[in-house]
Amino acid sequence: MATNKDLAELIFPDIHKTIKDLEKLYPERDLPEGAEVTRFAPSPTGFLHTGSLFTALIAYKFAKQTKGVYFFRLEDTDQKREVKGTGLDLVRQLKNFGIVADEGYFGDSDKGEYGPYEQSKRAEIYKICIKELIKKGRAYPCFCTKEELDELRLVQEANKVIPGYYGEYAKCRHYSVDEAIALIKEGKPYVIRFKSKGNHLNHIRVHDEIRGDMDLSENDQDIVILKSDGLPTYHFAHLVDDHFMRTTLITRGEEWISSLPIHIELFQTMGWKAPKYAHLPVIMINDKETGNRRKLSKRKDKEAATSFFLEQGYPVKGVIEYLFTIANSNFEAWLMENPKGNLDDFRLTFDKFSLDGALFDLPKLNNISKEVLSHMDKKSFTDECLHWAKEHDEAFASFIEKDRERFENIINIEREQEKPRKDYEKYSDVFPKIRFFDRSFFEESVLKGIPFNEHIDKKTIEDLLLDFKKTLELDVDEEQWFSSMKALGTRHGFADDRKVYKKDPTAYRGWYADSIAIVRAAISGTTNTPKLYDTLRILGREEILSRVDFVLAHL
Repeated sequence: MATNKDLAELIFPDIHKTIKDLEKLYPERDLPEGAEVTRFAPSPTGFLHTGSLFTALIAYKFAKQTKGVYFFRLEDTDQKREVKGTGLDLVRQLKNFGIVADEGYFGDSDKGEYGPYEQSKRAEIYKICIKELIKKGRAYPCFCTKEELDELRLVQEANKVIPGYYGEYAKCRHYSVDEAIALIKEGKPYVIRFKSKGNHLNHIRVHDEIRGDMDLSENDQDIVILKSDGLPTYHFAHLVDDHFMRTTLITRGEEWISSLPIHIELFQTMGWKAPKYAHLPVIMINDKETGNRRKLSKRKDKEAATSFFLEQGYPVKGVIEYLFTIANSNFEAWLMENPKGNLDDFRLTFDKFSLDGALFDLPKLNNISKEVLSHMDKKSFTDECLHWAKEHDEAFASFIEKDRERFENIINIEREQEKPRKDYEKYSDVFPKIRFFDRSFFEESVLKGIPFNEHIDKKTIEDLLLDFKKTLELDVDEEQWFSSMKALGTRHGFADDRKVYKKDPTAYRGWYADSIAIVRAAISGTTNTPKLYDTLRILGREEILSRVDFVLAHL
């Protein structure tokens, strides 16, 4: 009579190493007490989802704040779903957000002593572990065809029982070793299943770092752990990898809670200590059509792809700060106290995580990004802006590089002060608001139609602009300049006080703000500019006079 050892040798004749060999090859890490070893382990199936960025950020932060290790592992065992090249793309996209692994898969190479970090290159490691399970009688070959499994599911649905491959429904687990060996020698295709000892009527208590203790139904499913292509399924691969890469904390989406009993049983069966688990809240969004909350969707929501934030020019720090507001309820209070603070100084804790799905709020992200941009100094802002423009807006990049000093002066209008102006939410907002400084854009705007107040007649506009040319003063302080602009308006029939104007509007052509608006439109071709005093000083006398003449010629 054949034994489980005979079955294991038949299935894995070329596997000679043991789990003990692996334990020596991948020893415990030498880290300070309390240091967490975390990982981001995506499948290479497409772009970096915002939810995935959130998951990676949390893993990265916990490793960094505990002086631990954060690594990147590519879970590419489902090769039917793999999109070639996306593994490297994921590494690059994370780098854009400042998340760079200490070790792991880097797209074109591995770095670290616990690799390979691509699961498809770790087949031998998985087979060593599965061979041990077969020897113990805790794994077996399953010869059921897809048609047989489909039929089984229909029977279970008809009988209204829990679907799956378990207990009496797990036909192949009841084969004797001799029967299994005979079927293998006949050449019948098979997969390897884990033999569960659980019962779904029983409960186990598991601990989650966010939710605390939870009572879940015991696993009784004989899940597939090795596919017919020789690669493991996610359930088994992550178990082996997290053990031998010495992961101490797994952060993942709450949709994985239902799989926790499977993973706990697998760890127990292998005789390994399970890492801590933290199941993060799923990022939700309000559906515009139904008004109901739903999961952020790759197909429906532009915000689901992190590339959206990069293409729009959101500052990376703004996106990270926003994700921290989703993560910890006390982060916003910390941010208000530390508007220029280093995010490394904020300590993330699991007790401040929400148990409910986090609602994605684009207006809130915009406000945070506006704050971040307003507190940047002119050099940093220019560096980041140029970096974005080179990739996304060639005309804008050319505008900056043509005269960087002038651009810094434009950007610095009301910037480096106690309460800086908050004109921009993202880098893509900048050029449309300041491109009038470029003469060609200014003339283009004028030729399309100067945005003067339609209630003010052409003769008044013309006279006011001619007077403005004669009396233009730039070498005075802002208070003196403002007084001269106010006087300019009153000379042409504009009230010097809004209340006076409102009391008797027929007696005036407007109030002095309306006269200043005429000057603004004449020198910019738009109704909205940075502070006019600074704008005029940057343009300079010669350019201002030339622009006014151009406008007068096209009135």
